[in-house]
Amino acid sequence: MSQIDANAHRGTWFLADAAATARLGAELAEGLLARLDRGDGGLLLLHGDLGAGKTTLVQGLAAALGIDEPVTSPSYALSQHYVGRRADGRATALVHLDLYRLDQPASAAELFDQEAEEAQALGAVLAVEWPERLSVPPATGWWLSLQAAEPLNPDRGRVAKLRPAGEPSAP
Repeated sequence: MSQIDANAHRGTWFLADAAATARLGAELAEGLLARLDRGDGGLLLLHGDLGAGKTTLVQGLAAALGIDEPVTSPSYALSQHYVGRRADGRATALVHLDLYRLDQPASAAELFDQEAEEAQALGAVLAVEWPERLSVPPATGWWLSLQAAEPLNPDRGRVAKLRPAGEPSAP
């Protein structure tokens, strides 16, 4: 796996297992923190089917942010807030949002706006699962798509594709 280039905002990785997925999350942490430091916001939009590895990726992200409490899917709580401290002593924060249960785009947008405002106030990275529930996805941040490498055999790993949030996906 290669180091994430915070300026390139794009890449494709094969993730053989959950450990590789978590490592990619950890690598993304550096770029997201750099975006926060520049005032660009640390937004990561995670797209993928159920079981694609979105929460596993956020767990790796959280570990790199120095968060030592268990990170679980916020499917029922809708959002979780975490604080951590990196090895260099810097405080970090993560807001983990899951829009899966929100069928109405207006409800998803309202919750997203509230949590984005809270993340900004905290100086937190904001990781959003199921951003496609929003009628208008954010134009900033990063969009990460996770999908089975072999759709008929999901145990064969995942493919992750990172792109700028405002850039259309390739056909």
